[in-house]
Amino acid sequence: MDKVELAAFLRRRREALRPEDVGLPEGARRRTAGLRREEVAMLAAMSTDYYTRLEQQRGPQPSEQMLSSLGRALRLSDHERDYLFHVAGRNAPSPVAVAAHVAPALLRVLDRLSDTPALIVSSLGEVLVQNALAEALYGDPSRFTGLARSGIYRWFTDPHERLVYPEDDRDRQGRALVSTLRAAHGSMGPRSRAGELVRALRRESAEFAELWDRHEVTQRFADHKVLVHPQLGDIEVDCQALFTEDQSQSLLVLTAAPRSEAEEKIRLLGVIGTERFSRSVRHPLA
Repeated sequence: MDKVELAAFLRRRREALRPEDVGLPEGARRRTAGLRREEVAMLAAMSTDYYTRLEQQRGPQPSEQMLSSLGRALRLSDHERDYLFHVAGRNAPSPVAVAAHVAPALLRVLDRLSDTPALIVSSLGEVLVQNALAEALYGDPSRFTGLARSGIYRWFTDPHERLVYPEDDRDRQGRALVSTLRAAHGSMGPRSRAGELVRALRRESAEFAELWDRHEVTQRFADHKVLVHPQLGDIEVDCQALFTEDQSQSLLVLTAAPRSEAEEKIRLLGVIGTERFSRSVRHPLA
């Protein structure tokens, strides 16, 4: 671990960012060039003291998870992220970890979306990052590990996952998820994480196996749907998807018609906040 270079690199990347680059207000009396240390710590979900010690060459070696969080907070490119790992004395992220590194271009768009639910998901249905309104609508899926990180997997193995959709729309959603997974499987190959997911679901879900054998393939860029919130009821939204060039990640943005009841309910989501519900976190993949 090169503490001197790690500290210098973190400081340079922090000073190169402005608050508006990461969706933060400019604020008054800002004397620091770029972001403040406490702002980076907040974005990376770590303590300000821990981050400060890294910049002062006093910190312990960060874990791979911590480095990934720092890479996302500082909006690092793939090459910058790999460099961060190297100077911290860690191997560059594996293909699995790389898939979870959020595309900076999508993050920049997400940072500017504060008045409507928005989230970034992988091609396997894993929520990589979401804004506060999306978390208020869907919950926080960060507690899931392994195959259960995929909302597609949970859809076919956990009945609670389907509660966010009206009962008469669940068949359509299930077909859409299988079709999306087939597109990812075709791109990533049978020996990939997509292949592992398919093999597990074929064993565990007869419904999935039947849908998989239909060989339907699609990626939806837009959709109109109704989502069910436990307190607010039905919310009618349009879902738009913005994909990275390699189709491995997509930014999903949910909007309601102007001056509609659904628009008012989305505003109420901000009031309700991220209340934790007793049932499982539900799947937000469009």
